[in-house]
Amino acid sequence: MATEKTYTYDGSYEDLATGDFDLEERQALRRVVGLSTELEDITEVEYRQLRLERVVLVGVWTSGTVTDAENSLQELKLLAETAGSQVLEGLIQRRQRPDTATYIGSGKAQELRDIVVSTGADTVICDGELTPGQLRQLEDVVKVKVIDRTALILDIFAQHAKSREGKAQVELAQLSYLLPRLRGWGGNLSRQVGGRAAGGVGIGGRGPGETKIELDRRRIRERMAKLRRQIGGMSVARETMRSRRQRREVPSVAIAGYTNAGKSSLLNRLTGAGVLVEDALFATLDPTVRKARTPEGRLFTIADTVGFVRHLPHQLVEAFRSTLEEVGEADLILHVVDGSHPDPESQLSAVREVLADIDGAKDIPEIVVINKADAADPVVLARLATRERHSVVVSARTGAGIDELLATIERELPHLDHEVHMLVPYERSDLIARAHKEGEVLSIDHTGDGTVLHARVPSALYGELERTAKPVETV
Repeated sequence: MATEKTYTYDGSYEDLATGDFDLEERQALRRVVGLSTELEDITEVEYRQLRLERVVLVGVWTSGTVTDAENSLQELKLLAETAGSQVLEGLIQRRQRPDTATYIGSGKAQELRDIVVSTGADTVICDGELTPGQLRQLEDVVKVKVIDRTALILDIFAQHAKSREGKAQVELAQLSYLLPRLRGWGGNLSRQVGGRAAGGVGIGGRGPGETKIELDRRRIRERMAKLRRQIGGMSVARETMRSRRQRREVPSVAIAGYTNAGKSSLLNRLTGAGVLVEDALFATLDPTVRKARTPEGRLFTIADTVGFVRHLPHQLVEAFRSTLEEVGEADLILHVVDGSHPDPESQLSAVREVLADIDGAKDIPEIVVINKADAADPVVLARLATRERHSVVVSARTGAGIDELLATIERELPHLDHEVHMLVPYERSDLIARAHKEGEVLSIDHTGDGTVLHARVPSALYGELERTAKPVETV
Protein backbone atom coordinates (compact mmCIF):
# COMPACT_ATOMS: atom_id res chain seq x y z
CA MET A 1 0.00 0.00 0.00
CA ALA A 2 1.35 3.46 -0.93
CA THR A 3 2.11 5.62 2.11
CA GLU A 4 3.32 9.15 2.72
CA LYS A 5 4.86 10.85 5.77
CA THR A 6 2.94 13.71 7.33
CA TYR A 7 4.09 16.04 10.10
CA THR A 8 1.98 16.15 13.28
CA TYR A 9 1.52 18.93 15.80
CA ASP A 10 3.63 17.20 18.45
CA GLY A 11 6.66 17.25 16.15
CA SER A 12 6.52 13.59 15.12
CA TYR A 13 5.82 11.97 11.77
CA GLU A 14 3.12 9.41 11.04
CA ASP A 15 2.44 7.19 8.04
CA LEU A 16 -0.70 7.90 6.06
CA ALA A 17 -2.03 5.67 3.31
CA THR A 18 -2.57 7.45 0.02
CA GLY A 19 -6.33 7.46 0.48
CA ASP A 20 -6.01 8.83 4.03
CA PHE A 21 -3.71 11.57 2.75
CA ASP A 22 -6.26 12.52 0.06
CA LEU A 23 -9.03 12.53 2.66
CA GLU A 24 -7.00 14.78 4.99
CA GLU A 25 -6.33 17.16 2.13
CA ARG A 26 -10.01 17.22 1.12
CA GLN A 27 -11.08 18.01 4.69
CA ALA A 28 -8.43 20.68 5.29
CA LEU A 29 -10.83 23.62 4.81
CA ARG A 30 -14.54 23.76 5.50
CA ARG A 31 -17.21 26.20 4.41
CA VAL A 32 -18.18 28.93 6.90
CA VAL A 33 -21.98 29.16 6.97
CA GLY A 34 -23.63 32.58 6.92
CA LEU A 35 -21.10 34.52 4.85
CA SER A 36 -23.07 34.47 1.60
CA THR A 37 -23.04 37.51 -0.66
CA GLU A 38 -25.80 36.15 -2.92
CA LEU A 39 -27.63 38.98 -4.68
CA GLU A 40 -31.34 39.38 -4.01
CA ASP A 41 -32.04 40.45 -7.58
CA ILE A 42 -30.76 37.57 -9.69
CA THR A 43 -31.25 39.56 -12.92
CA GLU A 44 -28.18 41.65 -12.04
CA VAL A 45 -25.70 38.89 -12.88
CA GLU A 46 -24.92 37.29 -16.19
CA TYR A 47 -23.04 34.21 -15.02
CA ARG A 48 -23.25 32.75 -11.51
CA GLN A 49 -20.96 30.17 -10.03
CA LEU A 50 -22.73 27.21 -8.44
CA ARG A 51 -22.34 27.83 -4.71
CA LEU A 52 -24.63 25.75 -2.54
CA GLU A 53 -25.05 26.92 1.03
CA ARG A 54 -28.49 26.96 2.69
CA VAL A 55 -30.85 24.89 0.57
CA VAL A 56 -34.45 23.72 0.40
CA LEU A 57 -35.14 20.43 -1.40
CA VAL A 58 -38.29 19.82 -3.42
CA GLY A 59 -39.40 16.70 -5.30
CA VAL A 60 -42.39 15.59 -7.36
CA TRP A 61 -43.85 12.22 -6.38
CA THR A 62 -45.38 10.70 -9.52
CA SER A 63 -45.28 6.94 -8.85
CA GLY A 64 -44.45 4.35 -6.23
CA THR A 65 -45.04 4.58 -2.50
CA VAL A 66 -44.43 7.51 -0.19
CA THR A 67 -41.41 5.58 1.17
CA ASP A 68 -39.89 5.54 -2.33
CA ALA A 69 -40.41 9.29 -2.64
CA GLU A 70 -38.87 9.94 0.78
CA ASN A 71 -35.88 7.71 -0.01
CA SER A 72 -35.29 9.67 -3.21
CA LEU A 73 -35.35 12.94 -1.28
CA GLN A 74 -33.00 11.47 1.35
CA GLU A 75 -30.55 10.64 -1.43
CA LEU A 76 -30.88 14.20 -2.75
CA LYS A 77 -30.06 15.41 0.79
CA LEU A 78 -26.87 13.32 0.81
CA LEU A 79 -25.93 14.70 -2.60
CA ALA A 80 -26.49 18.27 -1.41
CA GLU A 81 -24.44 17.71 1.74
CA THR A 82 -21.64 16.13 -0.31
CA ALA A 83 -21.59 19.30 -2.43
CA GLY A 84 -21.12 21.35 0.74
CA SER A 85 -24.61 22.61 1.54
CA GLN A 86 -26.72 22.87 4.66
CA VAL A 87 -30.16 21.35 4.05
CA LEU A 88 -32.93 23.31 5.79
CA GLU A 89 -36.14 21.72 4.50
CA GLY A 90 -37.41 18.95 2.24
CA LEU A 91 -40.76 18.98 0.43
CA ILE A 92 -42.62 16.49 -1.76
CA GLN A 93 -45.45 17.41 -4.15
CA ARG A 94 -47.86 14.62 -5.23
CA ARG A 95 -48.68 15.00 -8.92
CA GLN A 96 -49.35 12.76 -11.90
CA ARG A 97 -46.50 14.49 -13.74
CA PRO A 98 -44.26 17.50 -13.13
CA ASP A 99 -45.79 20.83 -14.08
CA THR A 100 -44.50 21.96 -17.47
CA ALA A 101 -44.11 25.56 -16.29
CA THR A 102 -42.82 25.57 -12.72
CA TYR A 103 -42.22 21.83 -11.99
CA ILE A 104 -44.48 21.87 -8.89
CA GLY A 105 -47.33 24.12 -10.06
CA SER A 106 -47.88 27.86 -9.61
CA GLY A 107 -49.66 27.60 -6.24
CA LYS A 108 -47.03 25.32 -4.71
CA ALA A 109 -44.31 27.54 -6.13
CA GLN A 110 -45.73 30.44 -4.11
CA GLU A 111 -45.78 28.22 -1.00
CA LEU A 112 -42.18 27.29 -1.72
CA ARG A 113 -41.34 31.01 -1.92
CA ASP A 114 -42.80 31.54 1.57
CA ILE A 115 -40.72 28.65 2.95
CA VAL A 116 -37.57 30.04 1.33
CA VAL A 117 -38.19 33.42 2.94
CA SER A 118 -38.97 31.96 6.39
CA THR A 119 -35.90 29.67 6.43
CA GLY A 120 -33.49 32.17 4.90
CA ALA A 121 -32.48 29.72 2.14
CA ASP A 122 -30.51 30.93 -0.86
CA THR A 123 -30.91 27.90 -3.12
CA VAL A 124 -33.70 25.51 -4.15
CA ILE A 125 -32.70 22.05 -5.43
CA CYS A 126 -35.26 20.06 -7.43
CA ASP A 127 -35.19 16.25 -7.43
CA GLY A 128 -35.26 15.83 -11.20
CA GLU A 129 -33.88 17.30 -14.43
CA LEU A 130 -35.67 20.54 -15.21
CA THR A 131 -36.10 22.08 -18.63
CA PRO A 132 -34.65 25.55 -19.24
CA GLY A 133 -38.18 26.99 -19.09
CA GLN A 134 -38.97 25.32 -15.75
CA LEU A 135 -35.72 26.59 -14.24
CA ARG A 136 -36.37 30.15 -15.38
CA GLN A 137 -40.04 30.33 -14.34
CA LEU A 138 -39.53 28.67 -10.94
CA GLU A 139 -36.61 31.02 -10.29
CA ASP A 140 -38.81 34.00 -11.16
CA VAL A 141 -41.29 32.92 -8.47
CA VAL A 142 -39.00 31.93 -5.58
CA LYS A 143 -36.47 34.75 -6.25
CA VAL A 144 -33.45 32.61 -5.35
CA LYS A 145 -31.16 30.34 -7.32
CA VAL A 146 -32.80 27.11 -8.55
CA ILE A 147 -30.82 24.11 -9.71
CA ASP A 148 -31.82 20.56 -10.52
CA ARG A 149 -30.47 17.12 -9.61
CA THR A 150 -28.32 16.93 -12.73
CA ALA A 151 -26.54 20.22 -12.03
CA LEU A 152 -25.95 19.10 -8.43
CA ILE A 153 -24.32 15.81 -9.48
CA LEU A 154 -22.19 17.60 -12.07
CA ASP A 155 -21.01 20.02 -9.38
CA ILE A 156 -19.97 17.12 -7.12
CA PHE A 157 -18.07 15.52 -10.00
CA ALA A 158 -16.30 18.82 -10.67
CA GLN A 159 -15.21 18.99 -7.01
CA HIS A 160 -13.92 15.41 -6.85
CA ALA A 161 -12.25 14.95 -10.25
CA LYS A 162 -8.46 14.82 -9.82
CA SER A 163 -6.89 13.37 -12.95
CA ARG A 164 -6.54 15.29 -16.21
CA GLU A 165 -8.89 12.87 -17.96
CA GLY A 166 -11.46 13.04 -15.16
CA LYS A 167 -11.49 16.85 -15.22
CA ALA A 168 -11.89 16.86 -19.00
CA GLN A 169 -14.78 14.37 -18.80
CA VAL A 170 -16.57 16.42 -16.16
CA GLU A 171 -16.10 19.67 -18.09
CA LEU A 172 -17.51 18.03 -21.22
CA ALA A 173 -20.57 16.85 -19.27
CA GLN A 174 -21.08 20.31 -17.74
CA LEU A 175 -20.88 22.02 -21.13
CA SER A 176 -23.32 19.49 -22.63
CA TYR A 177 -25.74 20.36 -19.82
CA LEU A 178 -25.16 24.12 -20.09
CA LEU A 179 -25.51 24.50 -23.87
CA PRO A 180 -29.33 24.21 -24.16
CA ARG A 181 -29.77 26.20 -20.91
CA LEU A 182 -27.60 29.15 -21.80
CA ARG A 183 -29.58 32.34 -21.34
CA GLY A 184 -29.12 35.98 -20.43
CA TRP A 185 -30.27 37.85 -17.39
CA GLY A 186 -31.71 41.22 -18.32
CA GLY A 187 -30.70 41.59 -21.95
CA ASN A 188 -27.07 40.66 -21.73
CA LEU A 189 -26.94 37.69 -24.08
CA SER A 190 -29.54 39.07 -26.48
CA ARG A 191 -27.47 42.15 -27.43
CA GLN A 192 -25.96 42.14 -30.89
CA VAL A 193 -22.55 42.91 -32.23
CA GLY A 194 -22.24 45.25 -35.21
CA GLY A 195 -22.59 44.39 -38.86
CA ARG A 196 -20.13 41.98 -40.43
CA ALA A 197 -19.93 40.44 -36.91
CA ALA A 198 -17.01 42.76 -36.12
CA GLY A 199 -18.47 46.19 -35.45
CA GLY A 200 -17.83 47.58 -38.92
CA VAL A 201 -19.06 51.08 -39.72
CA GLY A 202 -20.22 52.81 -42.85
CA ILE A 203 -21.90 51.40 -45.93
CA GLY A 204 -21.89 47.58 -45.90
CA GLY A 205 -20.87 47.50 -42.26
CA ARG A 206 -24.31 47.84 -40.73
CA GLY A 207 -26.84 45.15 -39.94
CA PRO A 208 -28.04 42.87 -37.16
CA GLY A 209 -24.76 41.01 -36.80
CA GLU A 210 -24.57 38.09 -34.38
CA THR A 211 -26.10 37.98 -30.90
CA LYS A 212 -23.84 37.42 -27.91
CA ILE A 213 -25.68 34.20 -26.98
CA GLU A 214 -24.89 32.79 -30.43
CA LEU A 215 -21.22 33.65 -29.96
CA ASP A 216 -21.17 31.91 -26.57
CA ARG A 217 -22.93 28.84 -27.95
CA ARG A 218 -20.35 28.62 -30.72
CA ARG A 219 -17.49 28.90 -28.21
CA ILE A 220 -19.05 26.15 -26.09
CA ARG A 221 -19.39 23.85 -29.11
CA GLU A 222 -15.76 24.49 -30.07
CA ARG A 223 -14.62 23.75 -26.51
CA MET A 224 -16.68 20.53 -26.45
CA ALA A 225 -15.12 19.38 -29.71
CA LYS A 226 -11.64 20.06 -28.30
CA LEU A 227 -12.44 18.14 -25.11
CA ARG A 228 -13.71 15.14 -27.08
CA ARG A 229 -10.43 15.07 -29.02
CA GLN A 230 -8.43 15.28 -25.79
CA ILE A 231 -10.41 12.49 -24.11
CA GLY A 232 -10.02 10.35 -27.21
CA GLY A 233 -6.26 10.84 -27.06
CA MET A 234 -6.11 10.05 -23.34
CA SER A 235 -8.06 6.82 -23.79
CA VAL A 236 -5.31 5.50 -26.09
CA ALA A 237 -3.04 4.84 -23.10
CA ARG A 238 -5.75 2.86 -21.31
CA GLU A 239 -6.51 0.89 -24.47
CA THR A 240 -2.80 0.09 -24.84
CA MET A 241 -2.59 -1.22 -21.27
CA ARG A 242 -5.79 -3.19 -21.74
CA SER A 243 -4.57 -4.79 -24.99
CA ARG A 244 -1.28 -5.69 -23.29
CA ARG A 245 -3.16 -7.49 -20.51
CA GLN A 246 -5.36 -9.24 -23.07
CA ARG A 247 -2.31 -10.29 -25.08
CA ARG A 248 -0.81 -11.84 -21.95
CA GLU A 249 -4.27 -13.29 -21.18
CA VAL A 250 -4.46 -11.83 -17.69
CA PRO A 251 -8.16 -11.99 -16.72
CA SER A 252 -9.78 -8.75 -15.60
CA VAL A 253 -12.43 -8.05 -12.98
CA ALA A 254 -14.39 -4.77 -12.81
CA ILE A 255 -16.00 -3.42 -9.65
CA ALA A 256 -19.28 -1.64 -10.42
CA GLY A 257 -22.07 -0.47 -8.18
CA TYR A 258 -24.02 2.33 -6.60
CA THR A 259 -22.15 5.31 -5.24
CA ASN A 260 -21.07 4.93 -1.59
CA ALA A 261 -21.70 1.17 -1.69
CA GLY A 262 -18.08 0.51 -0.66
CA LYS A 263 -16.35 -0.17 -3.99
CA SER A 264 -13.11 1.59 -3.06
CA SER A 265 -13.10 -0.09 0.37
CA LEU A 266 -13.48 -3.47 -1.34
CA LEU A 267 -10.62 -2.67 -3.74
CA ASN A 268 -8.41 -1.71 -0.79
CA ARG A 269 -9.34 -4.92 1.04
CA LEU A 270 -8.60 -7.15 -1.99
CA THR A 271 -5.41 -5.44 -3.21
CA GLY A 272 -4.17 -2.98 -0.59
CA ALA A 273 -4.51 -0.20 -3.16
CA GLY A 274 -4.84 2.55 -0.54
CA VAL A 275 -7.31 4.65 -2.58
CA LEU A 276 -9.45 7.34 -0.96
CA VAL A 277 -12.34 6.06 1.17
CA GLU A 278 -14.95 8.52 2.46
CA ASP A 279 -18.56 8.21 3.61
CA ALA A 280 -19.79 10.47 0.81
CA LEU A 281 -21.38 10.12 -2.60
CA PHE A 282 -18.98 10.03 -5.58
CA ALA A 283 -15.93 10.29 -3.30
CA THR A 284 -13.70 8.74 -6.00
CA LEU A 285 -14.17 9.22 -9.74
CA ASP A 286 -10.89 8.23 -11.38
CA PRO A 287 -10.63 4.52 -12.29
CA THR A 288 -8.00 2.50 -10.45
CA VAL A 289 -6.57 -0.80 -11.76
CA ARG A 290 -4.58 -3.08 -9.45
CA LYS A 291 -3.22 -6.62 -9.50
CA ALA A 292 -4.65 -9.34 -7.27
CA ARG A 293 -4.36 -13.10 -6.85
CA THR A 294 -6.84 -15.87 -6.22
CA PRO A 295 -6.30 -18.30 -3.29
CA GLU A 296 -4.59 -20.66 -5.76
CA GLY A 297 -2.18 -17.93 -6.83
CA ARG A 298 -3.71 -17.02 -10.20
CA LEU A 299 -3.07 -13.42 -11.25
CA PHE A 300 -5.89 -11.13 -12.32
CA THR A 301 -6.50 -7.38 -12.50
CA ILE A 302 -9.28 -5.61 -10.67
CA ALA A 303 -10.59 -2.17 -11.69
CA ASP A 304 -12.61 0.26 -9.58
CA THR A 305 -15.04 2.35 -11.65
CA VAL A 306 -17.12 5.46 -11.09
CA GLY A 307 -20.21 4.95 -8.94
CA PHE A 308 -23.74 5.05 -10.32
CA VAL A 309 -26.88 6.69 -8.97
CA ARG A 310 -30.58 6.79 -9.83
CA HIS A 311 -31.23 9.07 -12.81
CA LEU A 312 -27.51 9.40 -13.53
CA PRO A 313 -27.22 12.34 -15.96
CA HIS A 314 -26.89 11.08 -19.50
CA GLN A 315 -24.22 13.73 -20.08
CA LEU A 316 -22.03 11.96 -17.53
CA VAL A 317 -22.62 8.52 -19.03
CA GLU A 318 -21.59 9.87 -22.42
CA ALA A 319 -18.56 11.78 -21.11
CA PHE A 320 -17.33 8.84 -18.99
CA ARG A 321 -17.90 6.28 -21.73
CA SER A 322 -14.16 5.70 -22.21
CA THR A 323 -13.81 5.02 -18.47
CA LEU A 324 -16.84 2.72 -18.40
CA GLU A 325 -15.24 0.64 -21.15
CA GLU A 326 -13.29 -1.04 -18.33
CA VAL A 327 -16.59 -2.69 -17.38
CA GLY A 328 -17.46 -3.72 -20.95
CA GLU A 329 -14.02 -5.29 -21.49
CA ALA A 330 -13.92 -7.21 -18.17
CA ASP A 331 -14.15 -10.99 -17.79
CA LEU A 332 -16.17 -10.67 -14.57
CA ILE A 333 -18.18 -7.91 -12.88
CA LEU A 334 -18.36 -7.51 -9.11
CA HIS A 335 -21.65 -5.69 -8.60
CA VAL A 336 -21.36 -4.09 -5.14
CA VAL A 337 -24.57 -3.19 -3.29
CA ASP A 338 -24.95 -1.55 0.13
CA GLY A 339 -26.69 -4.11 2.33
CA SER A 340 -27.40 -1.45 4.99
CA HIS A 341 -29.27 0.84 2.57
CA PRO A 342 -33.05 1.26 3.13
CA ASP A 343 -33.78 0.09 -0.44
CA PRO A 344 -30.88 -1.99 -1.83
CA GLU A 345 -33.07 -3.52 -4.55
CA SER A 346 -33.48 -0.09 -6.16
CA GLN A 347 -29.68 0.29 -6.15
CA LEU A 348 -29.32 -2.99 -8.03
CA SER A 349 -31.91 -1.91 -10.61
CA ALA A 350 -30.34 1.53 -11.11
CA VAL A 351 -26.86 0.07 -11.71
CA ARG A 352 -28.12 -2.58 -14.11
CA GLU A 353 -29.98 0.10 -16.04
CA VAL A 354 -26.68 1.92 -16.65
CA LEU A 355 -24.77 -1.30 -17.37
CA ALA A 356 -27.32 -2.12 -20.07
CA ASP A 357 -26.12 0.97 -21.99
CA ILE A 358 -22.47 -0.19 -21.95
CA ASP A 359 -21.52 -2.29 -24.98
CA GLY A 360 -20.91 -5.92 -24.05
CA ALA A 361 -21.56 -5.51 -20.30
CA LYS A 362 -24.83 -7.48 -20.25
CA ASP A 363 -23.07 -10.64 -21.49
CA ILE A 364 -20.38 -10.61 -18.77
CA PRO A 365 -20.80 -12.89 -15.70
CA GLU A 366 -21.81 -10.99 -12.57
CA ILE A 367 -21.23 -11.61 -8.87
CA VAL A 368 -23.44 -9.53 -6.57
CA VAL A 369 -21.32 -8.46 -3.58
CA ILE A 370 -23.61 -7.52 -0.68
CA ASN A 371 -21.35 -5.18 1.29
CA LYS A 372 -21.51 -3.60 4.78
CA ALA A 373 -22.69 -6.83 6.40
CA ASP A 374 -21.44 -5.54 9.76
CA ALA A 375 -23.99 -2.67 9.65
CA ALA A 376 -26.87 -4.35 7.78
CA ASP A 377 -30.03 -6.02 9.08
CA PRO A 378 -29.62 -9.84 8.89
CA VAL A 379 -33.17 -10.10 7.54
CA VAL A 380 -32.29 -7.78 4.65
CA LEU A 381 -29.09 -9.71 3.95
CA ALA A 382 -31.04 -12.99 3.84
CA ARG A 383 -33.62 -11.42 1.53
CA LEU A 384 -30.97 -10.14 -0.86
CA ALA A 385 -29.04 -13.44 -0.83
CA THR A 386 -32.27 -15.28 -1.69
CA ARG A 387 -33.17 -12.82 -4.44
CA GLU A 388 -29.67 -12.78 -5.94
CA ARG A 389 -28.64 -16.42 -6.17
CA HIS A 390 -25.14 -15.60 -7.42
CA SER A 391 -24.12 -13.40 -4.50
CA VAL A 392 -21.61 -13.18 -1.64
CA VAL A 393 -22.15 -11.32 1.65
CA VAL A 394 -19.04 -9.42 2.79
CA SER A 395 -17.85 -6.56 4.96
CA ALA A 396 -15.02 -4.64 3.34
CA ARG A 397 -14.40 -2.85 6.65
CA THR A 398 -13.95 -5.97 8.82
CA GLY A 399 -12.86 -8.43 6.11
CA ALA A 400 -15.72 -10.86 6.72
CA GLY A 401 -16.60 -12.92 3.65
CA ILE A 402 -13.56 -11.81 1.62
CA ASP A 403 -12.11 -15.35 1.44
CA GLU A 404 -15.42 -16.66 0.10
CA LEU A 405 -15.50 -13.83 -2.44
CA LEU A 406 -11.99 -14.64 -3.70
CA ALA A 407 -12.90 -18.33 -4.02
CA THR A 408 -16.00 -17.34 -6.02
CA ILE A 409 -13.91 -15.07 -8.26
CA GLU A 410 -11.52 -17.96 -8.92
CA ARG A 411 -14.40 -20.22 -9.97
CA GLU A 412 -15.88 -17.58 -12.28
CA LEU A 413 -12.72 -16.43 -14.03
CA PRO A 414 -12.17 -17.85 -17.53
CA HIS A 415 -10.59 -21.29 -17.32
CA LEU A 416 -7.04 -21.79 -18.47
CA ASP A 417 -7.08 -23.64 -21.77
CA HIS A 418 -4.00 -25.86 -21.58
CA GLU A 419 -2.64 -28.26 -18.97
CA VAL A 420 1.09 -28.96 -19.46
CA HIS A 421 3.52 -31.49 -18.00
CA MET A 422 6.88 -30.46 -19.44
CA LEU A 423 10.59 -30.30 -18.73
CA VAL A 424 11.76 -26.69 -18.89
CA PRO A 425 15.53 -26.01 -19.25
CA TYR A 426 17.07 -24.09 -16.37
CA GLU A 427 18.15 -21.31 -18.74
CA ARG A 428 14.44 -20.61 -19.41
CA SER A 429 13.43 -20.12 -15.79
CA ASP A 430 11.53 -17.05 -16.99
CA LEU A 431 8.87 -19.45 -18.32
CA ILE A 432 8.48 -20.95 -14.85
CA ALA A 433 8.04 -17.44 -13.46
CA ARG A 434 5.40 -16.69 -16.10
CA ALA A 435 3.57 -19.91 -15.24
CA HIS A 436 3.38 -18.76 -11.62
CA LYS A 437 2.25 -15.31 -12.68
CA GLU A 438 -0.16 -16.03 -15.51
CA GLY A 439 -1.29 -19.60 -14.89
CA GLU A 440 -2.00 -22.10 -12.16
CA VAL A 441 1.01 -24.20 -11.11
CA LEU A 442 0.02 -27.68 -9.93
CA SER A 443 3.51 -29.00 -9.14
CA ILE A 444 7.21 -28.23 -9.60
CA ASP A 445 10.06 -30.80 -9.59
CA HIS A 446 13.72 -29.87 -10.09
CA THR A 447 15.82 -32.51 -11.88
CA GLY A 448 19.33 -32.68 -13.28
CA ASP A 449 18.14 -31.70 -16.77
CA GLY A 450 15.70 -28.94 -15.84
CA THR A 451 12.45 -28.18 -14.07
CA VAL A 452 9.44 -30.46 -14.51
CA LEU A 453 6.43 -28.15 -14.68
CA HIS A 454 2.87 -29.35 -14.23
CA ALA A 455 0.51 -26.41 -14.66
CA ARG A 456 -2.51 -24.94 -16.39
CA VAL A 457 -1.45 -22.05 -18.61
CA PRO A 458 -2.98 -19.63 -21.15
CA SER A 459 -2.56 -20.11 -24.88
CA ALA A 460 0.27 -17.60 -25.35
CA LEU A 461 2.44 -19.22 -22.69
CA TYR A 462 1.52 -22.69 -23.96
CA GLY A 463 2.90 -21.80 -27.41
CA GLU A 464 6.16 -20.57 -25.85
CA LEU A 465 6.51 -23.76 -23.79
CA GLU A 466 5.89 -25.95 -26.82
CA ARG A 467 8.80 -24.27 -28.64
CA THR A 468 11.19 -24.48 -25.68
CA ALA A 469 10.28 -27.35 -23.34
CA LYS A 470 9.90 -31.11 -23.83
CA PRO A 471 6.99 -33.30 -22.79
CA VAL A 472 7.89 -35.29 -19.70
CA GLU A 473 6.97 -38.59 -21.37
CA THR A 474 9.85 -38.23 -23.90
CA VAL A 475 12.55 -37.59 -21.33
